[in-house]
Amino acid sequence: MLPICRSFIAGEWAAPTGASSGTVFNPSLGEPIATVPFAGPDEVDRAVKAAHEAFPAWAATPPSERARIMFRYRDLIERHYDEIAALISREHGKTLAESRGDLFRGLEVVELACGAPSLLMGELLPNIARGIDGELTRHPLGVCVGITPFNFPAMIPLWMFPLALMAGNTFVFKPSERVPLTAIRLTELLLEAGLPKGVFQLVQGDRAAVESLLVHPLVRAVSFVGSTPVARQIHATATAHGKRVQANGGAKNYVVVMPDADVDKTVEAVMNAAFGCAGERCMAGSGMITVGDGGAKLLPALKEAASSMSIGRTDTDKQPDMGAVITAAHRDRVRGLVDAGERDGASLLVDGRNTKVADAPNGFYLGATIVENVKIEMALVQEEVFGPVLNVMHMDDLDTAIEQANASSFGNGAAIFTRSGGAARKFKHEVQSGMIGINVGVPAPMAMFPFSGWNDSFFGDQHMQGRQGIYFFTQPKVATSRWFAEGEGDIWKK
Repeated sequence: MLPICRSFIAGEWAAPTGASSGTVFNPSLGEPIATVPFAGPDEVDRAVKAAHEAFPAWAATPPSERARIMFRYRDLIERHYDEIAALISREHGKTLAESRGDLFRGLEVVELACGAPSLLMGELLPNIARGIDGELTRHPLGVCVGITPFNFPAMIPLWMFPLALMAGNTFVFKPSERVPLTAIRLTELLLEAGLPKGVFQLVQGDRAAVESLLVHPLVRAVSFVGSTPVARQIHATATAHGKRVQANGGAKNYVVVMPDADVDKTVEAVMNAAFGCAGERCMAGSGMITVGDGGAKLLPALKEAASSMSIGRTDTDKQPDMGAVITAAHRDRVRGLVDAGERDGASLLVDGRNTKVADAPNGFYLGATIVENVKIEMALVQEEVFGPVLNVMHMDDLDTAIEQANASSFGNGAAIFTRSGGAARKFKHEVQSGMIGINVGVPAPMAMFPFSGWNDSFFGDQHMQGRQGIYFFTQPKVATSRWFAEGEGDIWKK
């Protein structure tokens, strides 16, 4: 019998009692490893109400005391680092190195949250008029919700709840039903760090649980990461019900290679951008535009590197260059997009559609795939493929390359590889994306900066991470104070 993934509601671990459930797979083997029962509306309601009841006492807890809990949490994650990374690889399929990176980038936000007392400090301006002082303070919202995707089981949840909790909010966490095991371990360690009862709830569920959270009257804010269609829907539904929302969607990130780019360094960066985490990330560099003779210089080395990648199991000590994708259905979807592109005239420089792994014949594998001669109207170009597929276009000049990058409806990231400061500056100022890399293939910012997607890659006002993360989870209050003094005259006198 498979292990049962539990929810944590109102201070108790229990399996949801709803009628529906899902199966958690080890993508490396294509085998089930756990069952996840889905919470129904009654359990979602109980979780939100428990968080609501815990809010007043938690909000009144001094920030320094909240920070001590987060420091302990940080130490516990460090202590269990290898265990958590192995768990990520087992239920997600990414390599151990990628799983360690997944956790590390989340840990950076935990460390940022440890500085909450400083981040939450307000502003004071004395004597804004005669005898009057102005003061701004930041206050928590109440019950906040985090809805996270499968592709970063540790990093994305850790973008959300550490800052929310340290700002004085209570939190309801709904992880992807594909990767519930990492969510359970992160919750266990948070409780071990000393978080009071009711402050944090873990709700295992599917779309029905999400829909219940979006409309619940006691929920004040929703943080989401997922595909663009779902992000748009989350934003529309939650804002219509009076919630504050930050919803990160998908992307189609372009990497522009100039003729003067360093070939070896660029190949290394493009390989990571396109094929890291099997392409299952919203910052994947899935479209490459070579300018002038940049393609002639780069493509032979890139083709050789992609063709020589080792593909295999990530749940053993011997690690490949790339692991499996999350499900068989997703593998088949990616294959179908490449098939359609080939039928419409695209050519394959490297074809990973029929990759097989001898000791894991049922695993969900795709190899690195490079597609050339793609056309603008192809789904390969228009859609977020979310797999190890790199489109290649060739253009005559940087202006045309920027025009193509800006034609995308998305706006997460874009990168340029060049030795020219002028080309880099032009690209940085003219490309319509929120995160820019200059000789950096995956320009995802560190925790102190916001993850600042634009256009159809983000719906909301305040982004995740950095000060914007704190601003999202707090509301400002401005107090104007006047104290009368003997002989005081007209306060508005010039």
